[in-house]
Amino acid sequence: AALKAATQTHGVKNTNVTSLRLEAETARDEATSALEQLHEAECEIKSLRTVTQRMTLTKEEMEEVVLKRCWLARYWNLCVQHGIHPEIAGSKYEFWSSLAPLPLEVVLAAGQKAKEENIVDKADIDERHGMNDLLGEGSIESMLLVEKGLRELALLKVEDAILLALAQHRRPNLMRSGQSISDDVKLPIEGQKYVEAFELNQEESEDVHFKQAWLKYFWRRAKNHGLEQDIVEERVQFWINHGTRPPTSHDAVDVERGLLELKKLGIENQLWQATRKRVDPDGIYAKMQSDSDI
Repeated sequence: AALKAATQTHGVKNTNVTSLRLEAETARDEATSALEQLHEAECEIKSLRTVTQRMTLTKEEMEEVVLKRCWLARYWNLCVQHGIHPEIAGSKYEFWSSLAPLPLEVVLAAGQKAKEENIVDKADIDERHGMNDLLGEGSIESMLLVEKGLRELALLKVEDAILLALAQHRRPNLMRSGQSISDDVKLPIEGQKYVEAFELNQEESEDVHFKQAWLKYFWRRAKNHGLEQDIVEERVQFWINHGTRPPTSHDAVDVERGLLELKKLGIENQLWQATRKRVDPDGIYAKMQSDSDI
């Protein structure tokens, strides 16, 4: 009886040991599975963080968005004032002015900042935020929206129409004298000598100052990023110097040529690629702006 009882007890112990071993193995498997799930979750979080960073604009990029909103607000406002594209100008101006209520002041301030600042170390570029209170939301969508707006402006030839309207206000006697106003405002052929300079009216002068500030801003950024090194220093100094005197018709021609050069060299796209390298080293979004370049 004692032997039988001992055997039964031993059997129970063996069963308990086996049961504990199975429970331990199950617990180990569950722990391993939990660790794997945790690792997968960490990878997903890291991936989402990377995507979020790629979809978020740097402060420098958002500053550019602010200035482009100002460009759109300003030129749609001029459309309203001069009766250009009246069927859409009002709603366009209302939309862009809600995002950029002081377009002239902001762009002139950016130009002044570009004039005064020294070369900024590239490691500090993302920390520059002179318009931090105006930056607002900073997603890729913000950049795409302004690029779409600028493309629309170009397709509708808004800037050309405004130049013509400003010239008409300045020289209303051209039509009576038989001279074409469009000839008066078009760019001279490259290398062609200027005709004698004439004074600009207040609206035209304001427009020249606005565009000079724009060019100072973008060439300063180009210099900060080491772009177009063979000409960038000359361009920065050129636009700084030309912003220190009352503008004439020669300056009006210069800014139009300057904007054309900026476009031909793809300065804005080069700046986009340079800033994207910091948050998008794989280049997934590096060429996004080139598709919407105007």
